Amino acid sequence: MTKQSNLEKIRHSLAHLLAMAILEKFPKAQLGIGPTIENGFYYDFDKIQTDQINLPELEKKIKELIKQNLKFKKESVSPAQAKKLFNKKPYAQPYKLELIKDIQKTKKPITIYKTGDKFIDLCAGPHIKSTGEIDPESFKLTKIAGAYWKGSEKNSQLLRIYGVAFENKKSLDEYLEKMALAERCDHRNIGERLGLFMIDEQIGKGLPLWLPRGFAIRKKLEDYIFELERENGYQHVLTPHIAKEDLYKKSGHLAHYKEDMYAPIIIDNDRYYLRPMNCPHHHSIYKHTKRSYRELPLRIAEFGTVYRYERSGVLSGLIRVRGFTQNDAHIYSTQENLESEIVNVLNLHKKVFEDFEIKDYWYRLSLPDFKNKEKFGDVKNKKIWDQGSNILKKALKNTGHKFVEAIGEASFYGPKIDIQTKDLYGKEDTIATIQVDYYSAQKFDLSYIGKDGKEKPPIVIHRAIFGSFDRFFAFLIEKTCGNLPLWLAPVQVKILAISENQDSYAEKILKELKTAGILAEKATSNETLSKRVREAQMQKIPYLVIIGNNEIASNTISVRSVKNDEGVMTLENFIKKIKTEIEK
Repeated sequence: MTKQSNLEKIRHSLAHLLAMAILEKFPKAQLGIGPTIENGFYYDFDKIQTDQINLPELEKKIKELIKQNLKFKKESVSPAQAKKLFNKKPYAQPYKLELIKDIQKTKKPITIYKTGDKFIDLCAGPHIKSTGEIDPESFKLTKIAGAYWKGSEKNSQLLRIYGVAFENKKSLDEYLEKMALAERCDHRNIGERLGLFMIDEQIGKGLPLWLPRGFAIRKKLEDYIFELERENGYQHVLTPHIAKEDLYKKSGHLAHYKEDMYAPIIIDNDRYYLRPMNCPHHHSIYKHTKRSYRELPLRIAEFGTVYRYERSGVLSGLIRVRGFTQNDAHIYSTQENLESEIVNVLNLHKKVFEDFEIKDYWYRLSLPDFKNKEKFGDVKNKKIWDQGSNILKKALKNTGHKFVEAIGEASFYGPKIDIQTKDLYGKEDTIATIQVDYYSAQKFDLSYIGKDGKEKPPIVIHRAIFGSFDRFFAFLIEKTCGNLPLWLAPVQVKILAISENQDSYAEKILKELKTAGILAEKATSNETLSKRVREAQMQKIPYLVIIGNNEIASNTISVRSVKNDEGVMTLENFIKKIKTEIEK
């Protein structure tokens, strides 16, 4: 048995001990499920409230159970026996009875685990032989959350208790320290502390409001990618946030994506939808005029805001939202140009990631799973899909990128390259995509006149370098822990006069910095200098300019950076230093 597989058994067994501890304190509690997850476990409960739970107290009880060296005994039972076990009065377990019915439908055997004299759980296992195999100091209960039964908002909301567990206390402590750092760098916490963005319940969950400093950063991201795209032959457009129902019928979104779209809006007896994607709008622009092969590849780009109905349980700061702006583009290409265009997009990604010093990412070639009839059942020409997959694979190999293949992760209209990374908490996420689409041309009647004078369908490449500005912003904040490079900082310099006596000189410095195009602010002088320095450092401002009587006398400034005391210098030299650093 591998070390990891035994650890999985320990985590699963701790989930059962958590349920035991809960039932001892709350006999009327109803049990949901208690699986293992990455680094730990959880268990779902009904008929108990959050304010009734004391996690340290529960941990103590679980440790007492561990010390009893309780055995985990597996038994196979008939459906009738299982129902009898979990329907005992006065405390029946309705969620377990529902699970028994689900197992019956699969015709799989029903198994239970007994722990100690009283506790029985419906479980396929595996578990350790006894609690003596668990180090009592190697686990910790971490948080309480709400979770819908079977993940559906139509069902009851249960109380979920999470825990983490490792081989020993040393591994646990290392993990908890890593998580504490992740918590400090979480973009939601930094966003609130630095006043970057906010969520207002009156406006709605998952609909962020960008505050002045946050928007200043985002605007710089927009300006950066706009200029880069223009240099690479992209033409920018602006399209509406809503469209008629027929557009999304034609695109296939209503057939494949309806559950993730908002309900229709009735206008003049027509049904309109908030757009979940920008591509149908761009296809309309392409079709607006006759196209020739000489115009291709045609690269249409937009900072397009889209709306998707994300379930409330998965909403997370700017990472998972209901309204966000994509750094979107669609390239209309001939078959002959397709591979070179994909290589160009891969090189563009590489350039952006180098500029932002992003290194911890990898490529995933997302392919169809034709056995999945629900997602890929209407694919008629599998040969085209294979052709697109092979071109993506060839482009990745020719640019020297290592990649993994993921069957079933393709879009409903074609294979794609996903650029993957891990967040602060070790969870894999997609930060950008490149997708090949052979279907839109047919659905939207898109064509171009080839060299031979005949009409031909273009191939569409969907690509988003940043993915969305929202998610990339969050990723960048977490990667830097809020210490953004100077060129991105919403405030680059904070001026602090030691007292009101230096205010006039400080105002002069502020004016000259602004004239030089540097984003500067002056702190009020009604607090102590040390407090104002500390506040500016907490705001992650790259440079502090300190002004006292000595600086006025010598017509200089004292400069501190995030890392060092830069010493005394003239304002002219400081401006040169700032501009050089920004240019780099």
